Amino acid sequence: MVRDDTVAVVGAGVIGAAVAYALTREGRAVLLLDRAEPGMTGASFGNAGHIAAELVEPLPSWGLLFGFWRELFAFGGALDIPLRRAPEFLPWARRFAAAARHRAENTRQLAPLVKPAVGHMARWLAEVGRPELLRINGHFQVWFGPRSDERAAEQGLAMERLGIPTQAAPNEILQVIARQSARSLEPRTSLRPKNARVAGLWFTSTAHVLDPLKIVQSFVGAALQRGASFERTEVRTIKPLDGRIALHTSSETLTVDAVVVCTGAWTASLLEPLGLRVPMESARGYHVEMAGQPALTDAPILYADSRILVTPMEGRLRASSFMEFAGHHAAPDPRKLARLRTRLRDLGYGCPADGPSWVGSRPVLPDYLPGIGRLEHTSIFYAVGHQHIGLTLAPVTGELISDLVASRQPRHDISAFDLRRF
Repeated sequence: MVRDDTVAVVGAGVIGAAVAYALTREGRAVLLLDRAEPGMTGASFGNAGHIAAELVEPLPSWGLLFGFWRELFAFGGALDIPLRRAPEFLPWARRFAAAARHRAENTRQLAPLVKPAVGHMARWLAEVGRPELLRINGHFQVWFGPRSDERAAEQGLAMERLGIPTQAAPNEILQVIARQSARSLEPRTSLRPKNARVAGLWFTSTAHVLDPLKIVQSFVGAALQRGASFERTEVRTIKPLDGRIALHTSSETLTVDAVVVCTGAWTASLLEPLGLRVPMESARGYHVEMAGQPALTDAPILYADSRILVTPMEGRLRASSFMEFAGHHAAPDPRKLARLRTRLRDLGYGCPADGPSWVGSRPVLPDYLPGIGRLEHTSIFYAVGHQHIGLTLAPVTGELISDLVASRQPRHDISAFDLRRF
């Protein structure tokens, strides 16, 4: 089927939804394609809901390289690299290590997109008529134990060097967190929060959303109102064809003027046959939800010692953790859900032994920069690999892709995000 004057957007997660909306704002005909309903696969459905305006530094660092073993799941940490995947994972790990040398430069490239993210999301949600989905109250990061004040001070200085505003968490908030932890009847972690001092920082420039799925649905709904269409199908191959693009799907061949690939952890199979190297890994995250529980404060709380982020959402709390490199086809690991629930109970939450849970794939490139660009001499574009900050970067990514599709100079320098860097 020929779709004249149409831009196909492949992938209806938060990035694809934002790209579709940005293109329709400029009057373009958009066809959004996904094998599932918008937002229902990948990381968009189950993310922590955090607008992470503080995460301006890509993850690869010398400190992590020399101390990563302390973060391993086997030692109680949040990082899991199954031994069976070592041969497959090693080339990605080498690139990750090499990226640590360039952290300062990579931060300079990423920060201009991340720092304004809260205001950008607020403007977009106002445009689509859903401003109530965003809470601009920052978030809290807390530590337990005798060194908690020292660790909070160190983190505050690190953020100050990056231009991220923080202040000491209000005493009343810390007292609420301490009382919550003290309600744990049977502390099982080494933190023993009942008897530990609590210190914390308030990150004042961040925000959170009340339902990540509704963010995706809102952007898609706004795009549909502007004339976009959505088809549920799987795109299997993409090929340039006489100045246009052929998409071979599970049911037919579509011919369009341009295509934007927004397929997250599933990107390599579409772009590598076209000559791009896409060293994408799936850093899977887990969450559990606690329905009906009141929030301690109308802002997320990051329990830094446990690597757990608890976010207040509509009618529930969502607790997120772990970074698992098991591959996106692996079965969920029940040990992680059990450990997450146990630690939440240790922190005083009424977390049942079962209930709603999720595991999903966060697409990460080894330097922890996104892939945003264009395949040379074609009208094939891509917006992939947004690691842990896809929700944060969705609006700006949509606008950058709309610049590229229109052959305009992008509003930010995106040369560092070109996949040809690999």
